[in-house]
Amino acid sequence: MGIDFLRNIAKRTILRLPKRRLASNSGFWNESLCLSYQQQCRDYIRFHCQSGKTRVSEISRPAYSSYLYSSYSSLSSPSNPRMGFLSWYLGMLESRPVLTKSVSACLIYAAADLTSQMITMPPSGSFDSIRTLRMAGYGLLILGPAQHLWFNFMARVLPKRDVVTTLKKLFGGQLIYGPTVTGIFFSFNAILQGESGLEIAARLKRDLLPTLISGLMYWPICDFFTYKIIPVHLQPLMNSSFSYVWTIYLTYMASLTKAAAD
Repeated sequence: MGIDFLRNIAKRTILRLPKRRLASNSGFWNESLCLSYQQQCRDYIRFHCQSGKTRVSEISRPAYSSYLYSSYSSLSSPSNPRMGFLSWYLGMLESRPVLTKSVSACLIYAAADLTSQMITMPPSGSFDSIRTLRMAGYGLLILGPAQHLWFNFMARVLPKRDVVTTLKKLFGGQLIYGPTVTGIFFSFNAILQGESGLEIAARLKRDLLPTLISGLMYWPICDFFTYKIIPVHLQPLMNSSFSYVWTIYLTYMASLTKAAAD
């Protein structure tokens, strides 16, 4: 009877946990943290009730309220920069999705181009800052918005995440999205380098198909993981992260000399 009495008290205490106090600290993790710590409280109380050593004062509301609040604060406070940045980034994805995805693609493409230059640059060479700006501009102005539109479109048309639906998304990306953004990538960089229409057409004829064939050895695995596992609002970020390695190859291809016009 004593154990049942303690369990009833514990149940009422947990159900009355100060969610309002947690809710006042806005953040992405509020609800999940509250549920997680409620479960920890239940496990703690169950263990001590079974051992017969719990006193009513040990499971009082103030003690657990302090425990929950201090634990939550340790994760969401400014002293935890990783959680602070993640919460800020997720909040920006909610409030300004296109801008956030565009800036993310811009930074990743710029970093990839710098890496590509470090790999291919001769000892006596110097960084081509104009080339890096071209890649950053492509990520900011074209790729970021394109990712936002494409991944949201696929989520609306094919909302499920089973294997068959994921493969459909994958094939759609390989047949439509991939060739389109790759062709725009080469054209965008060629235009900024001052190439003529005939020279751009010759470049596409020379570089586009070999690039797409090379991508078949890399992108299907990346796309399957992205469509199957990653939430829709984070899929562009994951795609851009995979693009880091791929963009090193693309920026190298885009920096090749002009193709001879027929």
